[in-house]
Amino acid sequence: HLESQLHDLDLDSATLDMAKRILSMLQAEDGGYLKNPVRELLPRDATVEELALAEHGLEVVQSLDPSGIGARDLSECLRIQVLQGTQKNGRLEWLSNTDKNDLLLLIDEHIDDLTHNRLPLVQKKTGLSIERIDELVALIGELDPMPGARFVDHHNQAVTADLVLHESEDGQYSVTVEDSWVPTIRISRYYRERLSDPKATKEEKEYIRRKVNAAQWLVDAIQQRRSTLKSVAEAIVDVQQESLKHGLERIVPLKMQQIADVVGVHVTTVSRAVDDKWIQTPRGLYPLKRFFVGGTVGEDGEDVAWDIIRIKLQELIDQENKAKPHSDDELVRRLKEAGMTVARRTITKYRKKMGIPSSRQRKD
Repeated sequence: HLESQLHDLDLDSATLDMAKRILSMLQAEDGGYLKNPVRELLPRDATVEELALAEHGLEVVQSLDPSGIGARDLSECLRIQVLQGTQKNGRLEWLSNTDKNDLLLLIDEHIDDLTHNRLPLVQKKTGLSIERIDELVALIGELDPMPGARFVDHHNQAVTADLVLHESEDGQYSVTVEDSWVPTIRISRYYRERLSDPKATKEEKEYIRRKVNAAQWLVDAIQQRRSTLKSVAEAIVDVQQESLKHGLERIVPLKMQQIADVVGVHVTTVSRAVDDKWIQTPRGLYPLKRFFVGGTVGEDGEDVAWDIIRIKLQELIDQENKAKPHSDDELVRRLKEAGMTVARRTITKYRKKMGIPSSRQRKD
């Protein structure tokens, strides 16, 4: 995925080769971080031009999707996402310049204070209100601290569930997150013990303390993403219980904004949370996005999902007299009799999407 993006860029051969070599240093299990300096790719007596090429190659890698790949530490990972988020479609494209600048201020200069929850100190240093700092911390929590984790090797494996839906004997549902395949992140005991070692210098302890705090921030951010995914899935299940019990023909219209309102997050957070996520249900394995569908209003004022209309449309055509197939106007009338008010142009659009020919072409 990453290397294919390089070939889409207009790179000279030297830059392309350097970028590929840097990619080879990245490990999905490490979250896509660059653990070793690019200097290691160069000879000891590297020229200024070679050093500049290595830095340029890293800039190219850090421009790839997912945003944050190739970062050297957590702060740089978050910084890249904020900067690219205002330029690319998708993540954080809704950020204002003020949001962006305030986020960069906290990420670049106050991560250590934030990890210690020293918000009054951050307030004093930045002049931002506590309420504003809380807003920014929430935005930081929406960034991906491990952008490379999605590339953990799962070749030749079937799709696996990210969530499992359990049904109790009395018909109640509960959701669990299935993330046993995700690399476990632990903070080294050696470095924790080194902090209390009287032989360690003050400078060494301060360095370790900063790194341990950054690592703890990473662990907390991953836990927050896990919690958000679970909350989003639970909200979806609450709305779509009928389809989970009786099949997708009972699905109801649902928009991501509705779930965002229930969970109390921005709609882009919901979009990222459900992206490429699957849930194992008693009726089968489904992508979470499958439960978001548009709809219309029926004769009784109730919302009707487009999926249900498509099912009914297919049923009407399957049962029609092939010597005198239904026109689109007739399909509109019959759907209305079934309590589904749909415009003729909509019927025509969905009929074509479903690969169903016109009535003239269907006639025997």
